Amino acid sequence: MIKRRCKQLLIAALLCSPAMTLQAQEKKRIGNETAAQKEQRMAWWTHDRFGMFIHWGLYALPARHEWVKHNEQLTNEQYQKYFDLFNPNQFDPKSWAKQAKAAGMKYAVLTTKHHEGFCLFDSRYTDYKATNTAAKRDLVKEFVDAFRAEGIKVGFYYSLIDWHHPDFTVDGVHPLRPGNGVNADSAYAAMNKGRDMNKYRQYMRNQLTELLTKYGKIDILWLDFSYPGKNGKDKNDWDAVNLLKMIRKLQPNIIVDNRLNLDEYEDGADFLTPEQVRVDELAQYRGKTWETCQTFSGSWGYYRDENSWKSTHQLLELLIGSVSRGGNLILNVGPTARGVFDYRAQNALGNIGDWMKANSESIYGCTYAPESFKTPENTMLTYNPTTKRLYVHLLEYNGHLTLPGYNNKIKYAQFLHDNSELKYTTSGEDIVISLPEKKPNVEVPVVELVL
Repeated sequence: MIKRRCKQLLIAALLCSPAMTLQAQEKKRIGNETAAQKEQRMAWWTHDRFGMFIHWGLYALPARHEWVKHNEQLTNEQYQKYFDLFNPNQFDPKSWAKQAKAAGMKYAVLTTKHHEGFCLFDSRYTDYKATNTAAKRDLVKEFVDAFRAEGIKVGFYYSLIDWHHPDFTVDGVHPLRPGNGVNADSAYAAMNKGRDMNKYRQYMRNQLTELLTKYGKIDILWLDFSYPGKNGKDKNDWDAVNLLKMIRKLQPNIIVDNRLNLDEYEDGADFLTPEQVRVDELAQYRGKTWETCQTFSGSWGYYRDENSWKSTHQLLELLIGSVSRGGNLILNVGPTARGVFDYRAQNALGNIGDWMKANSESIYGCTYAPESFKTPENTMLTYNPTTKRLYVHLLEYNGHLTLPGYNNKIKYAQFLHDNSELKYTTSGEDIVISLPEKKPNVEVPVVELVL
């Protein structure tokens, strides 16, 4: 995923890019899909709202961030020990899939290859893969089979970046990047002598062809990421237009993220990807198609000593907050080097699942509320346009709920978790719902309003 300090450079570059000047112009198109066809293709995704991200690779062994190779500027030789020792002898994708399903997640995306270049799948184009480790297994195939068996749609994450490949040129985020105080231009030129991005682009196309032809129908493709500017890489480095055309040809119904950076094309991506943003920052995406990617803690890969784990309440706020602004949430797990979910992740998934069992109707098929309904203080609203039910999520509980301007707009009120009636009175244009003095045994109680 994008490292925080890289984001600032990316945003600055985007603001200065030609794509930002096209807002008042008609955008170009790559294909000929109509708006109605796209809506139909995306329908399951915008309905399901909640997915699991899985970041897993050799970086689970050092267990101190998935960007450890970058952070510590490790050479391929220094990083080799993790390949030699990779042995996920407790890997059980069926357990992963069951935990995802129990948490209410409807789709899952696995890192088939992260920036380190290590492949979890049996690619014919590299020896740097799981089948050549002690695992001796195509971990991607087992993931696909296990999650499909649970009725969960499957997606692949594929890093556009590859710090292991000999033809991927050294840039500003590469582990071999030159240090401070040197002539950067000459240093980059020397490091990149003999490297050929044309060869790397073909390698990337070959691997994506494998991923999109060997594992059946793939529902989502998460490509990561472009970082334009001096000593960066952007769409031209990936030959992004032709790459996307190839992807669409191989998997016509696949849903693709926006990190090829084809912003000037109307059909250059299917959804936006705000990363690790606060709930209150998501309001700017209302009316667009988007998915926020979030972690249980700070990093994406397994980080043994990280202590910034979010509470169940915070995680539910992310989920509810995403849907209340018309978007999706994909929540990440970083399995250990042995192939299991950390106990903290398991606990968090279980707690989310407990809430979803009783309250998922306020998530699936829902979006933001009509503008005529104001959001009461310390609540979040979601709305199902098919059933015409409005859901009030009580982030704080104080024994009563005032709904401003709701008089003559609702027919009935009840708690969602047990369908118990809630009586209410009117006060001018407002409705006041009487809540039980004691908060229900639900992390975030939900009031369901029949309109």
